[in-house]
Amino acid sequence: MARITQVSDASASPEAAALFTAIKGKIGMVPNLYRVAANQPAVLAGMLGLNESLSRGSFDARTREAIALAVAGANACDYCASAHAAISAGLKVAPAVIDAHLEGRSDDPRTGAILALATSVVSAKGLVGDADLAAAKAAGLSEADLIETVANVVANIFTNYINHVAGTDIDFPARSASAA
Repeated sequence: MARITQVSDASASPEAAALFTAIKGKIGMVPNLYRVAANQPAVLAGMLGLNESLSRGSFDARTREAIALAVAGANACDYCASAHAAISAGLKVAPAVIDAHLEGRSDDPRTGAILALATSVVSAKGLVGDADLAAAKAAGLSEADLIETVANVVANIFTNYINHVAGTDIDFPARSASAA
């Protein structure tokens, strides 16, 4: 049950209403996470802007979604697990692969290295060890990849924490952040 208001279209401020219109134009609906963030339109705009900027990085949508799932799993965020599992399914990612990503794993070596770093960033609160960076570099990740991984982790921690605080109602096919 939501603990913070999920702003309706009717009650949205002019700034939030304009953002809702843009979101609907892109994805056809306004997810409840964005309705919670709309309580402060500057936060919603920042969230959308960060995600838009990251979409122009070198990681493709599947990789960004894999990170989102790994972070959701690490932070036990059922809302983000549900949302990103649905998005990943829409990108034709197999259910078993979605489950693996929630656990921070991938059979693809590059994606596996990214997810290992991502989950280390979460568990170490950013204070990853030299061994974590060495393992990522040994797996072929460039320094640009390392920074892009951290940025994607932070973007997802942002949404995970808003959902935890708000108790956001899940508006995607519900699933647990635990792959099991």
